[in-house]
Amino acid sequence: MSLSRREFVFLSSGAVAGNLAVPGIEIAEGDTKQAREFADSGLVTGKPKPLKHKSIPGFLSAEQIAPHHTAHYGGALRGYNGLDDQLQSSINSGKPVSPNAYGAMQRAREGKGNSVLLHELYFDGLAPKAPSPKGDVRAAIAKRFGSVEKWAGDFQASAKTAAGWALLARHPVNGKLYNVVSDAHANGVLWMARPLVVIDVYEHAFYVDYKNRKAEYVATFMDHIDWDVVNQRYRRALA
Repeated sequence: MSLSRREFVFLSSGAVAGNLAVPGIEIAEGDTKQAREFADSGLVTGKPKPLKHKSIPGFLSAEQIAPHHTAHYGGALRGYNGLDDQLQSSINSGKPVSPNAYGAMQRAREGKGNSVLLHELYFDGLAPKAPSPKGDVRAAIAKRFGSVEKWAGDFQASAKTAAGWALLARHPVNGKLYNVVSDAHANGVLWMARPLVVIDVYEHAFYVDYKNRKAEYVATFMDHIDWDVVNQRYRRALA
């Protein structure tokens, strides 16, 4: 049975080793928690998810956020939609795509689908001013890393070395938290892990405001993590 765009949602975290991405989520007819959580994702609606914040004073200007959201997130969604339609059309018509083109299209769809969700997690996880980490996620971070401060140091080191993304993710197999690095949307993903904190460290995410000062961007990001959203993600990951 083939899945339509509305039935298949890519979800990825970052990388620890090898190729570790969150599997697709099939949205059943019944109302599920996961379906509700991602109901407004561009991979479900086919349209870009609106920004929560058009600018974040002291961190990101509107001139930085707007092209990031429109050209990079929106472009990834348009690319995913086009590739998904082409591949679905091939399945429906019974006319196969050439093997070389098929493999390239499959890989491109995976990468663009992951890019869409990572961008949504990134934008949705930002706050004008970070609330204090609290509740379940604070306790989990302290247990795993020793303290929130020690986690923050390791997370920033991960983000500075990453070429694309850095994430705090929870793995459901062992329940552990990991700071993970991904240098491309579809490479080095952690199967089944749930992203909690996501930072985009491609240059397009910060160059307008920070030029080549990546370390400054990463450090300032830490003051604009929406910990209420992160705690919600963590609690959902436990469900």
